Amino acid sequence: MKVDTEISNYIATLPAAKQTDMHALYDLIISIMPNSKLWFLDGRDESGKVVSNPNIGFGSYSIHYADGKSKEFYQIGLSANTTGISVYIMGISDRKLLVENFASSIGKASVTGYCIKFKSLKDIDQNVLGKAIRFGLKESAKSN
Repeated sequence: MKVDTEISNYIATLPAAKQTDMHALYDLIISIMPNSKLWFLDGRDESGKVVSNPNIGFGSYSIHYADGKSKEFYQIGLSANTTGISVYIMGISDRKLLVENFASSIGKASVTGYCIKFKSLKDIDQNVLGKAIRFGLKESAKSN
């Protein structure tokens, strides 16, 4: 199945309000990263066991592990969960930067080293989220 079909199917399984938010977030991220690689991770491991919520990914960067290995992964991730929506901004080397730069201005969201989590899109400032995504892309480019 094509990735964009998997993404559409995933979003269609969500409650209506969350579908609307996910479509808007998808469009926001695509407007920032128009030619990015799309990913869909269904949340299952190699054995088929569910280990996480499904994720939509945008872009590509290399994760470098302490043992010297690396793997390709998405730069920006989007996932609906039972309490809201998470936007993952991967590849920022200093885990304090998202919190320091965006936590106080984004609205009702929990901001960690690589994740911005909120109940619904109306709770946050979408312009600030866009700035956080752009910031993350610039930061991950420095470390890759």
